[in-house]
Amino acid sequence: MMTIQKNLTFFLFLVFSSYTTFTSATTFGTPIDPKSIGINQKEQTLSHFRFYWQDIVGGSNATAINVVQPLAKWAQTTLFGEIRVLDNPLTSEPSLSSKVLGRVQGIYVGESQTEPVLFMAGTLVFHEGRYNGSTIHIIARNVVLNKVRENTIVGGTGVFRFAKGYAEARTVTYNSKTGDSTVQYDVYVYHN
Repeated sequence: MMTIQKNLTFFLFLVFSSYTTFTSATTFGTPIDPKSIGINQKEQTLSHFRFYWQDIVGGSNATAINVVQPLAKWAQTTLFGEIRVLDNPLTSEPSLSSKVLGRVQGIYVGESQTEPVLFMAGTLVFHEGRYNGSTIHIIARNVVLNKVRENTIVGGTGVFRFAKGYAEARTVTYNSKTGDSTVQYDVYVYHN
């Protein structure tokens, strides 16, 4: 009799668990009116930003540092296996001494054995004007030797909540001795 009660209890537990899981699943992801959280889809703005990404990898003031060295076989060619963490200034002009508008914080990963290609994931953190404290999140496959590289905007915060768009990157200067570079970014972003 005790075994029957245990089996019945277990069976009822499974039925109840399945029922609650099923009923919870049917309400998961319930559609809402965007206006209920302050979003007016018809009033999205398309903005263009131009700034300069200062990638400083040499010297005592480096803003991008290796945390994993590239594999020896590719150290002088593709940087395959390298992981670099960055906290680079975003400036208003190509000169490092120009006004700092924000920072980019993220990672580079050398991802190709055959050509210099970086996987990039980063957050553009703005410090200027109405954008102060707002962010844009980007992900990219950066083929380093291409004249223009595209980045995907995958979201944002603050003014850029629900952001989408893309950014074009163009290398302005590159120092082959230090590895430092200045990259012009043209960001095209839809936001509220």
